[in-house]
Amino acid sequence: MTHDKIDLKKTVDGFRARRGEFRIVDVPRARYLAIDGAGDPNTAPAYRAALEALYPLSYAVKFASRAELGRDYVVPPLEGLWWADDMAAFTERRNKSLWQWTMLIMLPDWVPGDLVGAARERVLAKRAPERFDDVRVEALDERTCVQTLHVGSFDDEAPVLARMHEEFIPGASLRMAGRHHEIYLGDPRRVALERMRTILRQPVLAR
Repeated sequence: MTHDKIDLKKTVDGFRARRGEFRIVDVPRARYLAIDGAGDPNTAPAYRAALEALYPLSYAVKFASRAELGRDYVVPPLEGLWWADDMAAFTERRNKSLWQWTMLIMLPDWVPGDLVGAARERVLAKRAPERFDDVRVEALDERTCVQTLHVGSFDDEAPVLARMHEEFIPGASLRMAGRHHEIYLGDPRRVALERMRTILRQPVLAR
């Protein structure tokens, strides 16, 4: 067995994007640790509680994989699915109080479900976070997507999304399908907003 640490950001094609470039990418089915919520991520207590529940289980799974499977890895980046009943509140007006979200951290494909269950029990045996029971395993099968890299504040995403939604996607004879997906290549809790690198992803279908 080996303890060489695998960094999925360097091996998974879906973690690759360039600023100013819209790329069509085939995203295979993947499993995630997931937790839902609603409201402004900057102020809603539910958002902080969600991350405080998601990260301990993600690290517990990582340590279990290293100890029991001999496969160590870097915990993948935080991701989020974002939507609103009126999507203009998300893409144009940016009314964050109306947002709904599912926060995600990818599980490596070699991690079995029973290992996740055992890792959960280890966290519960200590002091489990407030929303720990709300974390679940969820599979996403997004398939064809358009994505690009945004560098800077989340509040500056709207013009990039407008170009993606209104120009590139229809220009490629595609239509939007599924929820807006973001992948945070830096830890949003620690990286200055002007330096944040965020992959903006939109699942699509042929028109």
